[in-house]
Amino acid sequence: MKSLHKQGAGAVALLAVMCCTAPAAYAQTEAIENYPSRPISIIVGYPPGGATDVVARLVASKLTQAWGRAVVVENKAGAGSNIATEQVVRAKPDGYTLLVETIANATNMSVYKNLNYDTDRDLVPIIQFMSSPSVLVTNAALPAKDLTSLIALAKAEPGKLTFASSGVGGSPHLAGEMFKLRTGVSMLHVPYKGATPAMTDVLAGNVSMGFMTSLGALGHMQSGQLRPIAVAYAKRLPELPNVPTMAEAGLKDFEVNSWNGLAAPKGTPQPIVDKLNKQINEILAMPDVKQQLQGLGAQAVGGTPKQFADYVQAETRKWRDVVQTAGISLD
Repeated sequence: MKSLHKQGAGAVALLAVMCCTAPAAYAQTEAIENYPSRPISIIVGYPPGGATDVVARLVASKLTQAWGRAVVVENKAGAGSNIATEQVVRAKPDGYTLLVETIANATNMSVYKNLNYDTDRDLVPIIQFMSSPSVLVTNAALPAKDLTSLIALAKAEPGKLTFASSGVGGSPHLAGEMFKLRTGVSMLHVPYKGATPAMTDVLAGNVSMGFMTSLGALGHMQSGQLRPIAVAYAKRLPELPNVPTMAEAGLKDFEVNSWNGLAAPKGTPQPIVDKLNKQINEILAMPDVKQQLQGLGAQAVGGTPKQFADYVQAETRKWRDVVQTAGISLD
């Protein structure tokens, strides 16, 4: 009899648990199926008006049109996008707080000593938005007009040539360090607080060269104010058909892309990730979106969440090697 009483008590307890968990499970399922049911915030780790911000707002606008729910871009600039990333990592994983993940999320993993997040562990890649190949450019007055003569000039006068970057640890800096390692040249790094002042000083001739994204420097290259030496990409750019790739110019396996995409906090339900991925793939395939990105010197990418995850991991490994060899470190 005691055994029967115990069994009965256990059944009642189990039924009580089921009664409590069933509504919660149903509510969660309903929330996923009805996603989005309220405004979505996309966090950008850079100031308004920059390339990353422009692309984020383009995608956000199209998502708002498609779903009839406000998709709002919030700028949380600072610390190489770490402030924005930390905010998203700490957010509830429900699909309503998302991050524009960039190359900084790959390079920061090895550049910064004490990060409060791990890109691979704490973020769920959703989709890659775009890729903007970097171009090695020089001031138009520099005597070197191609990669071979530029390397020869740098070797003839070690330490005399300078290269600009948007800041220590950023992709333009790492691209310059990789160039030094791969070619054996000695150049002085001149860091700036952002891509615009770096480009301004290359234009003025105060700095010899720099790796500039096609997205940001295309107009200056097309006007002749900057001399494009080579494209750090697998193929030539349609906007710069006469500029060779690094491989064509003699330096193989040298690719540097400024890229971005969408990521969510770890634990975000897969159906929400898949819904965002599907909708944004459709957006990136729109002719007007492709045209706007091409006008910025960028290419729409798209693809699956796994493809984006694999790409981010590959970028993290590539730049870790450069950072460690060059001895770059930030607190």
